[in-house]
Amino acid sequence: MCRERVAKRPQVLSFAAEIAGAALRPFRDTRPLPQGAKYTLFDEHPMRLSRFFIDAPLSLGEHDLPEAQAHYIGRVLRMAPGDAVQLFDGSGQEYLGQLLEVGKKTVRVNLDQALPGQADSPLHVHLGQGLSRGERMDWAIQKATELGANEITPIVSERCEVRLKDERADKRLAHWRQVAISACEQCGRSTLPVIHPPVTLAEWLNSTKAELKLVLHPVAEPLTSHDKPATLAFLIGPEGGLSEAEVEQAKASGFHAARLGPRVLRTETAPVVALSVAQQLWGDF
Repeated sequence: MCRERVAKRPQVLSFAAEIAGAALRPFRDTRPLPQGAKYTLFDEHPMRLSRFFIDAPLSLGEHDLPEAQAHYIGRVLRMAPGDAVQLFDGSGQEYLGQLLEVGKKTVRVNLDQALPGQADSPLHVHLGQGLSRGERMDWAIQKATELGANEITPIVSERCEVRLKDERADKRLAHWRQVAISACEQCGRSTLPVIHPPVTLAEWLNSTKAELKLVLHPVAEPLTSHDKPATLAFLIGPEGGLSEAEVEQAKASGFHAARLGPRVLRTETAPVVALSVAQQLWGDF
């Protein structure tokens, strides 16, 4: 009796697993610096460095790293004294150096080079993203960070399926900020986007300032019909989309309807396409 052989399915990681592991992948060459050699940033050197965000002002010289980064470097990545690292503090400056001491809870580093980091896009973008369930929101924030968004605000609208209050809202905000940090570590970005606390649609419409303000809608003029702005705001609805009343509310606040193509995009896909097109038209692509 023959048994039919069934091919194994490839394992598919969830968005959350991808985000959680993002910091493990970037810039993982930890070999010590050759004697007398100096690294340069990004693509000028054949080796990539382990790159970490430090939530404290950096400068040349010796530093004790915060406990969270020390634990990750010493216990998770198993790095050792002499390994090369690249640190940034969100100021736009990058620092290169070597680990001096690696303990269970403490890591000491010597930073011997300071170099200008990756320049931000000339296009300043504020993304108002309709609040959606966990992994979709993580994905939207991660990709918006990689694509150069300067500000991201989760929007509570009529069709949102998520309601965040008090302690839960604070935890989600801290989580989203960590998602953005991991994305910056991976993509080489030297500044962090501002992740604002969730607000209602009315609050965001009343407070948002931009030269060009666009609400995405499947029945509208294409994005390419607009002139180049210096500052741009995108409003993207949640999983159920914005209601027609909300679209009209946005228009009354100075937003123009714009479409990205003939197909309706998911809430987590729309910011990727919108930011990619905007950077290609008016930014640094």
